[in-house]
Amino acid sequence: MIRMPAHAKKGEVVEVRSLIMNPMTTGLQKNKQGKLIPAHFIQTVTVTFAGKPLCHLDWSTAISANPYLAFKMRAERSGTLAMTWKDNQGGSWTAEAKITVA
Repeated sequence: MIRMPAHAKKGEVVEVRSLIMNPMTTGLQKNKQGKLIPAHFIQTVTVTFAGKPLCHLDWSTAISANPYLAFKMRAERSGTLAMTWKDNQGGSWTAEAKITVA
């Protein structure tokens, strides 16, 4: 899920926030029966705006469960911000948010 303003003035700095639901397990923890819980964590987060790369993050097991990501960007034009995250188990998810700049 991405949260950001739907509207901004040209040149305004806006905050983009996202909460990514993932257990971020390391593969070193044990369950109640004493068996190892398999590793399950986000490996990459890619953010694009209007189809162009904005940032790319490489994560590991050192990130907490359900990571919260926030950053600021300058609103220069209207467009769609897309965030794609991929995990170590082959899963991939994308969320989008639009902003109109006037």
